[in-house]
Amino acid sequence: MKASKVVKITLVALLAVGLAAYVGYSVLFLSAPDKDERCKAVELIIKKEGQAQFVDEKDVEEMLKKAHVYPKGMLMKDVNTKKIEETIRNNEFVKKVECYKSSNGKLCVKMEQRVPVIFVAPEGRDGYFVDAQGKMIPSKNYPMNLVVASGNIDDKYACTSLAEVGQYLQTDAFWNNQIEQLYVQKNEKGEHVVELIPRVGDHTVYLGTIDDFQKKLHKLKIFYEKAMSTVGWNKYASVNLEYDNQIICTKRHGKRTN
Repeated sequence: MKASKVVKITLVALLAVGLAAYVGYSVLFLSAPDKDERCKAVELIIKKEGQAQFVDEKDVEEMLKKAHVYPKGMLMKDVNTKKIEETIRNNEFVKKVECYKSSNGKLCVKMEQRVPVIFVAPEGRDGYFVDAQGKMIPSKNYPMNLVVASGNIDDKYACTSLAEVGQYLQTDAFWNNQIEQLYVQKNEKGEHVVELIPRVGDHTVYLGTIDDFQKKLHKLKIFYEKAMSTVGWNKYASVNLEYDNQIICTKRHGKRTN
């Protein structure tokens, strides 16, 4: 190997080592707060998603004070960001949290909340929210434009089937505006069956089991567009989507049509 090539490789290696050392020095020393600097402010950044805000600045302050880790007034070098993250993450309304020290004595907290997709009101029990991941969220008095599911509902069904339905309704503009409530019962086989209460029209929609609910709703939407717009939204008392190849409608005077 030529001497010039050896020198060139050596210089490149030395530059790489020097750069790595500088980066390490910068991370450890240049970005570190002054040892006497105190935390002057806590900035909470909440990712906006969905309608409700379950946790605000006051809530975060209270939970940190209760855990004795509220940083304002503390020396920045003594602020334990990991402990603060753990404390906030223990809140059932919090999905993700990141905490880091910023310049000028400021602590930043970035937080993402759980987004409810349905409100569940089981018979004889207090209601609760369920998010898109199927996690139960205790009820808080927030006015929300969410579909309400009531009736014979257990937690497992709420956190699986109803969470899936709720997420689908929220992401579809037509159904999010059309469906107001789900009423759940059990049939003679012990299966959960669902009745839909629409916002528009004086009728109910019997969905049957939740199986293939998207296909059933697609069929209902076509029926709305082709039939309801012609005969009127109040002609039928009920619409049955239980069967694959037909829609059974019951008129107000009691007769059924297929």
